[in-house]
Amino acid sequence: MATQLRPGREFVLTLFCPDKPGLVHAVSGFLVQHGGNILENQQFDDRREGRLFMRVHFEVSSGDATLDTLSAGFGAVAEAHRIEWHLRDVSTRTRTLIMVSKFGHCLNDLLFRCQTGGLQIDIPAIVSNHRDFEELASSYGIPFHHIPVTPQSQEEAEARLLSLVDELDIDLVVLARYMQILSDDTCKRLEGRAINIHHSFLPSFKGARPYDQAYLRGVKLVGATAHYVTADLDEGPIIEQDVVRVSHSQTPAELVTLGRDVEAQVLARAVAWHSAGRVMTLGNRTVVFR
Repeated sequence: MATQLRPGREFVLTLFCPDKPGLVHAVSGFLVQHGGNILENQQFDDRREGRLFMRVHFEVSSGDATLDTLSAGFGAVAEAHRIEWHLRDVSTRTRTLIMVSKFGHCLNDLLFRCQTGGLQIDIPAIVSNHRDFEELASSYGIPFHHIPVTPQSQEEAEARLLSLVDELDIDLVVLARYMQILSDDTCKRLEGRAINIHHSFLPSFKGARPYDQAYLRGVKLVGATAHYVTADLDEGPIIEQDVVRVSHSQTPAELVTLGRDVEAQVLARAVAWHSAGRVMTLGNRTVVFR
């Protein structure tokens, strides 16, 4: 049974900063001063870059310790230690817009996990350049936005997308097999809050038809990669990857079928970790506190 989250009583603090002695003491000392009890603490000392990454899940017993008061108090600690940080109520649900084209396995998986409590997200909208999954969206009671894309209409289509992101106060955009390349400007607007699933184990087999590329190379493993969207195609920081073993006897079509399960699982894990504040970027890499 999933642990019951307590709104207003449990929080997640994520931070990174130049590493130096006393940082963990400063954070834990602040929590003690505000009646905080640490439930989970994870940290990573990047010795090559001299930086500390931390994720602290804690509870408070006093009603005086609110998100606002804790944020105001930690500001002084952060300034003293050059800390970049984020504090959130652990019960906060990530408002997620899902984009899809003609392959619906990842979309269907995310919708089911969300409905059954497997993901701590809300889905205010589904956007697609085709109408194939309008009925699926309707069955979950989620507004479906058909935004066709052609070379001539791409700028207008992306303007509509970004307008929805702003209007619906979207925290995260998920490209669940959305088979259109976003412009550099849109990628920059969504930096750090857009996740793509690539049906290949990057950095191998980039771009289109990766399963055909894998077949021609006679690979024994096929996989999937969830990564943040950047202007460089399929080059964004990788959040999660997985593989499935295959053999010489399987056709490209059979590889596609096998790969679908991996894609759905990898994307779901990436969305879950991002929405729980478990992913932090380190240049073109990520720190993932699983």
